[in-house]
Amino acid sequence: MARVGGDEFVVVQTMMAGPGDAAALAERIMVEIALPYDIDGHAVSIDTSIGIAIFPHDGDTVEALLKNADTALYRAKEAGRGVTCFFEAEMEVRLRERGLLEHDLRGAMAKGEFEINFQPLHACGTRDVTAFETLLRWHHPVRGDVSPAEFIPVAEECGLIVPLGQWVLEQACAAAAAWPQPYTVAVNLSPVQFRRGGLPAQVAEVLARTGLAASRLELEVTEGLLIEDAEGALATMQALKALGVRLALDDFGTGYSSLSYLRRFPFDKLKIDKSFTQAIELDPGARAIVDAILAMGHSLNLRVTAEGVETEAQLAFLRTLDCDEAQGFLLGRPVPADQLHRRLDAEARLERA
Repeated sequence: MARVGGDEFVVVQTMMAGPGDAAALAERIMVEIALPYDIDGHAVSIDTSIGIAIFPHDGDTVEALLKNADTALYRAKEAGRGVTCFFEAEMEVRLRERGLLEHDLRGAMAKGEFEINFQPLHACGTRDVTAFETLLRWHHPVRGDVSPAEFIPVAEECGLIVPLGQWVLEQACAAAAAWPQPYTVAVNLSPVQFRRGGLPAQVAEVLARTGLAASRLELEVTEGLLIEDAEGALATMQALKALGVRLALDDFGTGYSSLSYLRRFPFDKLKIDKSFTQAIELDPGARAIVDAILAMGHSLNLRVTAEGVETEAQLAFLRTLDCDEAQGFLLGRPVPADQLHRRLDAEARLERA
């Protein structure tokens, strides 16, 4: 056994009957390391991620085995804590592709490849526009349009989400400040932006530079942030609320969906995940969940938005439950910032005429 880095170790196992022996050793290592340590009266436990490469199938040299074990370790860390992962040839392909994507991502902002789009939110009862959500788009010159589901996790892993998130916030606030109507603009925040610190000050600076009223900015967060660092998240949210901005809990229903979050954290809105909205026509369970979320949200004086509305039947059902807002392709698709501005200008001229 050897230590090869700050928190990385290599174990060489011999006299193996097969891969099962490696898996058994990995399990023993994880169990032993996970036993709690007493440090100044505090119980502290450590999670371990393990990657395994087997000679000669996964490499017939020391260099190849170490490289492939490290690739398997990276995959294990991606999968969560306390995971063991065997090397597979496809992993190397995925890792190489991720490296290329990160390389392209680092130059995308300087090259002007990013664009923000806005998708409208509508009042369920009247279909009037109430707000616009900011969506980030990446137009790659070779890859074409890269899905946010593909590049956002990479940006979070390599730290690029911080400058990228700052750029999105600035662009969204500047665009909204120029709209002729005082619609609210919603911007998604990454947990990484919270962990880096200084977020309330950054938001305050952006609002001051763009001239957007704080009451017109809505910041969306996911439950993962609350699980990772509840105390830090609460302090940051309270500072943001002190600025006058609004806070929304996004994708509600897909995580822990704890009532304690809603009581403890200063949210103004819940957003029902689209997976429930799109299932309400055929799935009684989904209808019951949506009904419960709406009742719970309204009992706590929170506005509730249903995401992913694509049919009139879905919208009609949401109306029967007094859902506040709806968002989805039925009501409006995302459009580029300049196109939206022209449309809002035209509507304003018609109202004045």
